[in-house]
Amino acid sequence: MCGILALLLADSNASANLELFEGLQLLQHRGQDAAGIITCGQKGRFYQCKGNGMVRDVFDQKHLQNLVGSLGIGHVRYPTAGTSSHSEAQPFYVNSPYGIVFGHNGNLINAQELEDFLDFNTHRHINTDSDSELLLNIFANNLQKTNKVRIDEEDIFTAIKGMYEQCIGAYACVAMVAGFGIIGFRDSNGIRPICYGKRESTKGTDYMIASESVVLDALGFTEVRDINPGEAIIITKTKITSRRLVVSKNITPCIFEYVYFARPDSVIDGISVYRSRLEMGEYLADQVVKKCGDNMDIDVVIPVPETSRVAALQAAHKLKLPYREGFIKNRYIGRTFIMPGQHMRRINVRRKLNAMALEFSGKNVLIVDDSIVRGTTSKEIVQMARDAGAKKVYFASCAPPIRYPNVYGIDMPTRQELVAYNRNEDSVAKEIGADVIIYQKLDDLLESCRKFNSNIKTFDCSVFNGEYVTGRVTSKYLDDLENVRSDLAKNRMNNLHSPETIGLHNDYGCNGKSL
Repeated sequence: MCGILALLLADSNASANLELFEGLQLLQHRGQDAAGIITCGQKGRFYQCKGNGMVRDVFDQKHLQNLVGSLGIGHVRYPTAGTSSHSEAQPFYVNSPYGIVFGHNGNLINAQELEDFLDFNTHRHINTDSDSELLLNIFANNLQKTNKVRIDEEDIFTAIKGMYEQCIGAYACVAMVAGFGIIGFRDSNGIRPICYGKRESTKGTDYMIASESVVLDALGFTEVRDINPGEAIIITKTKITSRRLVVSKNITPCIFEYVYFARPDSVIDGISVYRSRLEMGEYLADQVVKKCGDNMDIDVVIPVPETSRVAALQAAHKLKLPYREGFIKNRYIGRTFIMPGQHMRRINVRRKLNAMALEFSGKNVLIVDDSIVRGTTSKEIVQMARDAGAKKVYFASCAPPIRYPNVYGIDMPTRQELVAYNRNEDSVAKEIGADVIIYQKLDDLLESCRKFNSNIKTFDCSVFNGEYVTGRVTSKYLDDLENVRSDLAKNRMNNLHSPETIGLHNDYGCNGKSL
């Protein structure tokens, strides 16, 4: 999962750098592995700064001042495809044709096929293992076919439509063409989110495209709307043009955006993330009653901060139980789920959370979390509750059991790494050390979201039911995916591509120079 951003200011003499920086900070929850900004200045010249780490670590005042221009795009990365090496920090750039910069959120399922096409048919060199570089080069190749000195909106729409025909998977993308403008588009199933809005200034209208509406709200953009599945938006200094290039029968946003990834103050596809999480808490309370029956002896409901707070509060309200903040979070530790490697995830749980004995000692506690993926965090949290004196630990998940790999941009690719794989509820409870485990029902989770937008009938729930909405996900594909995306495989790749072994990566940092 990644965060993408694009900004075009009406004032050609203004600088987009600071608002791109602020926007990326608002999207930091979507990726903590790397961050990058590329801006476009006079005569279509690009300026870049990108590198590994958090937004606040990659950019300082000097770096931002060197990002010249009134339009640009930004990206925060959380790796699923590829490695965590410096060279895979986005946005990516190609100089031919026209000078194109590109940022992407999602994953392709026909990446190898596209890489072979670019190699043997178009003779374009791919320098990383990132799906985003493939998308960029497919886009560039399609634009190359125009053979024109200057392109227009029609050429861009034609190029993107060709991408829809070639690229299968989940993708929300932003692009910038030198001296022309910014572009946003979304896969035909609408799996990954993207929206845009506008803001009036004394010089005209500013436009921003972002992964989540919270960025636009915070920076003063209004008339925010989602980019529809299969739709492309082209924004220049003089106009905005949109076109639905593919109309899919199956609009299937990723359900995990509402469960975990998105901020609660975002609205995605007309659905308030906050309100959907309240509903998840309502339905989860029903499951607690069904599981415990008349023998329910829970004393207190405690959330795992931050994502599960809203659902836990609503569950406690419905169960007529006290809600307490039993875990205190160190806000300077990142989200453990999106940290690369099982070892890093495990050791950072206790660095991130501290259990207060005051709320646990001598009590039967219901701990509410958004989901249980690998079980690493859950196991540590249950043990922390017991160490703090809890008598019994009930563990409730706002999501159903996760038993299948995700192929659309979430780092749960290996079945053996999923704690619910080949286990029933009692076995999962034993594995994480809980007395009782309570899962949300899939139908209830779906209803928690679609009740706020009747136009969306279903969602991508492949991690729960193994049904992949794009098709073409075979058993062989999943086996191959697991071979390259397990934690062990990633560790091998990251060691192979360390900066000490490939000097080229040192050239990708914040040079503050034009590309």
